[in-house]
Amino acid sequence: MNKVITVYTQPSCPPCQVVKAFLDHHNLSYFEKDISVDVKARDKLVYELESTSTPTITVDDQIVTGFDLEKLEVLLGLKN
Repeated sequence: MNKVITVYTQPSCPPCQVVKAFLDHHNLSYFEKDISVDVKARDKLVYELESTSTPTITVDDQIVTGFDLEKLEVLLGLKN
């Protein structure tokens, strides 16, 4: 069962780098959306996902704001 993971990021966001390193460590593929250059991604982040901070991660239809390790592990099936 593959999950669709999208990470909304921006430059000079240390937690964004941590999230990407975490996903890379677990060999999980993800889409990265840099909201500083991608206006559509920024609008989706704000208006659809109702978030104003990065990183914001979507796992299928679930939203994680910030680097919430425990929630990410559960959503990604890394922890029960």
